[in-house]
Amino acid sequence: MIKHIDIDNAELHQKIKRKEIVFGGNLNLKIYGTLQCKSGKRMKTKNRVFFKTTEQAKKLGFRPCGHCLRADYKIWKNGLI
Repeated sequence: MIKHIDIDNAELHQKIKRKEIVFGGNLNLKIYGTLQCKSGKRMKTKNRVFFKTTEQAKKLGFRPCGHCLRADYKIWKNGLI
């Protein structure tokens, strides 16, 4: 997990280009999603974290976004109900 406040924009863009960062998440809400998600783009920088894989996010206790990862979210939700 990489915190957005710990990385500068140039390095962030390079990591995205090299596919070292593929998913973003909200540290407070424990939700992760794609980098193109409208919900993720609205979050505050201090709450934003980045992941390479969904497994990494899940291991740290994050759940899938209900907007951009709808199928994964439904699986997650059905597993808890």
